[in-house]
Order: sequence, then structure tokens, then C-alpha cells
Amino acid sequence: MLSRRRTTLVAAGAFLLSGLCYAAWAPLQFLNPGIDRYTAYVSELAAADQPWSWPVRAADVLAGAACLVGVALVPDERPGRAGAAGWLGLALFGVMTVLDAGFFPLDCAVLSDPSCAAAEAAGRVSAAHRIHTVTSSLALAGAVVSLLALPVSALRRRRWPLLAHGGAVLAVLMAVTTAWTLTLVAAPATTGLRGPVGIAQRLQVGVVAFWLLLVATALWRDRTRAAPPKSHVLVEGAGAPPVVICAGMAGAWFHWERVAGGLTAHHRVIRFDRPGLGLSSGHLGPPTLREEAERIAALAESAVVVGHSVAAMHAEAFARLNPGRVAGLVLVDPSCEREAGGRGGPSAALVRAVQRALPALGGTFGATALAGLTLPLAHRLVMGPHDRARPVYGRGRVLAAALAEWLAYPDMAVELDELRRSRPFPEIPVVILSAGGEDPCHRALAGLLGARLVPLPDTGHEVQLERPEAVAEAVRTLTRLH
Repeated sequence: MLSRRRTTLVAAGAFLLSGLCYAAWAPLQFLNPGIDRYTAYVSELAAADQPWSWPVRAADVLAGAACLVGVALVPDERPGRAGAAGWLGLALFGVMTVLDAGFFPLDCAVLSDPSCAAAEAAGRVSAAHRIHTVTSSLALAGAVVSLLALPVSALRRRRWPLLAHGGAVLAVLMAVTTAWTLTLVAAPATTGLRGPVGIAQRLQVGVVAFWLLLVATALWRDRTRAAPPKSHVLVEGAGAPPVVICAGMAGAWFHWERVAGGLTAHHRVIRFDRPGLGLSSGHLGPPTLREEAERIAALAESAVVVGHSVAAMHAEAFARLNPGRVAGLVLVDPSCEREAGGRGGPSAALVRAVQRALPALGGTFGATALAGLTLPLAHRLVMGPHDRARPVYGRGRVLAAALAEWLAYPDMAVELDELRRSRPFPEIPVVILSAGGEDPCHRALAGLLGARLVPLPDTGHEVQLERPEAVAEAVRTLTRLH
């Protein structure tokens, strides 16, 4: 099973490969004596018209791609602004290096070939040649940002001392070599003399390569373990029977604030976040129906359980497994399967592999970056704006947990089908709130559970947001029946 430690080692290996490949020009330059090491740019070795340019370009492409892999797998879910800027700087370096070497090389050696310099001055070069200046400058800018930001982040967080102190030294060297390179590049225009720009730029590129190796070393020596799992549970109000609210797939406690507000005057209301969701720490493995039923059982005795969407399956499983510990169920637009069918064959093996990897991947910087770009927007589109949405749904572990629940759904449906055949449903009151048009599956479920079916024709799936009073009234109706 993929672990936090293993993702750290893979990230370290990726940065090690990136640093070595980015320094590959050092031995490869001896294959092309036509490029002067004293006065010519390093990138001239990769110019399209130069002999042995392909291994130089291939090494740079591999360096950029490996750097991107390393950034994606860094196990640093909440790095702060400085840390995020540093990793994004390295991501920019990786992307621009791939583009620079793979798609926009120089046409010819500008400083080594007078005819090339003349063609460039006259504008007789390709678009790739012109774009090369932009991509190489952005790649260097990304490396500089990471050199400035990651040591600051490491110092503030008292983590990775090698990165903090070694990065500070390299940042000074980068400032010196960059200033020297820019001065020498501008010198011919003012003095007519060409200085050792090749040496200055090689030192500059060498600092970047050494920085990548330093990042790899810091990650390799990282012994930080994941924090022990923590569950977020919120208890409000007083009164019996208690009400346990189970959010739907990828849901969080704050989606049920208005429902809880309508119940706390007469009930002890318990809201919680499943592992990885809301404010609970990351999940440790694929969720199962029995685990979710046990989670509900640990929260309250003789409770009314409110289950939304897929959590209705959790609630029913809890009632079948703990018939003496449930006062009733309110199933809010429940997920409903006419015939449960699990996965089989190669697709099942692939899903299992993804499920085993998700807990570790959810704690990586790449997952956090992806979650920040997608989940808050998805939340706004599906559930509307909310102040808590961005800080909660901008976390990689939430993305991983949501994907884990989605992948586990078919297996949970099979588990529930097996429970229905082996465990009778207790004689308890059940209310089903069915959103939208008439749903034959909800009608069949009501018949199976002996439930009261309450249609909500003008309501969408997120009943707790659109009609919170209907959910609260269903709980009150159920307690009267009980």
C-alpha cells in the first residue's frame, strides 16, 4: 500500500533525477567543441542545427518532467503561502523547461555562429527560436522563486533545516550569478566586448541543478510521519432522542447548519465528518459499509439517524446491524439501487490499486493544488457559495476522500444487498424524503423498510440546503411516531 513515506521517497527520487538531468550539459558539452564554453550560452548546445543536440534536449525534457512529478508528490498538504509559492515556482520551472527543450529550441547557436546572430537581428528566425527566450526566462524565474520561498517556509515551519540553510546560501549564489550573467549579456551593446557569459551562465544553471539535488536530499532525509487520525464531531443542543446527521457523498458538517438549528431546542444533535472530509483527517483505506455503520454506532445510543444520499445506505446498515440502538431513520433523497452489482475483472483490480494509493496521494502538494483549482468551484456550482467551502474543499485529502467514496459506492451497494438478505430490518419508524419527480426506486425502498414516503417535487438533491425545515419536520414526525 502506498504510504506517506513512500510518496516522499518517490518525490526525492524525482528531484534527484531532475537535478542530474539538468546538469547533463556538463559532460555533453564535450561532444560539441564548436560551442565555446567561455562565451556561448548553454542552450546553444541544444540548438536545432547543432550535432548531438538531441541528448541535451532529451535530458532537459526529462529534468522538467521529473521536477513536475516531484512537486506533485511532495507530502506537504498545507505548506502556507511561502511554501506554496516555492513549490509552484518549481512547477513553473518544470513546465517551462519541458517546453523550452522539447518544443522551442534555438534554431542555431547565436553567440557561436555569426550568421545565426545576423539572422536573429534581421528577424529571420522561427517562432520557436523567439519563444525560447520567454520559456527559458520563465524557467529561471520559477527556480528563483522556489529558491527564495522554500527556505523561508522551512524556517517558519522548523522543518527541513538542510533546505532552509542550504537554500539561503544557494539563493545568494543565484543572485550573484544572475547579476553577472545579465551584466555580461548587456556588455557588448555598451562596450563592444564579449565577456565570459558562458561561464557565468553555466554557474547559474549549475546553481539550479544543485538546488534540485538539495531538495531531493531534504526530502530523502525527511522522517516526518503522518499525524494520527482525528475525527471532527460537533454536538449541539440537548434532549432525547439524540439525532445523528450523516452527510452525503463528499459532504461536510456545515451543510447541515440550518437543519441542526431547527432541532437543537429539543434534541441533542450530532454532526460529524467522515475520514478525509470536512475537518476530519485523511482516510486510511477504502470505506466500507460496515465501517460507516460502526462509526454511527459509536456516536449515540437509541438515536434518530438522518442519512442523506449515499449516507442513507450507511444509516440502513446501522439499523440492520444494531436493531436495539436505533430510534428511527430519516432518509433524505437516498441513493437507491434496484439491483446491486459490484465490479469484476481488470476494472476491479484497477479500482483497488487506486483505492490503496489514494490515502497517501491525498496528502501531497499536487492533490492540494488540484483540489484548490476544482473543488471550491464545483461546490459553488452544486451547493452554492459558502464561507467555509474554500478552506475545507481546498484540501487534497478531501479530494482523495471524495474519490474514495465514489469508487467504493458499487461495493457498498453489494454489501447492503447482502445485509438485506441476512439481517432483518427492525420495527422502527422511517421517513423517506424524495426530492424531484416521483422515483419508483424510492417507492420500492419505502415498501421494503415500511417507511413513510414524503415527496418534495420542487426540490433538488441538496434537500438540507433548499428545504431544511422539511428535514427537521421529518425528524419531529418520526419522534412522534416513535
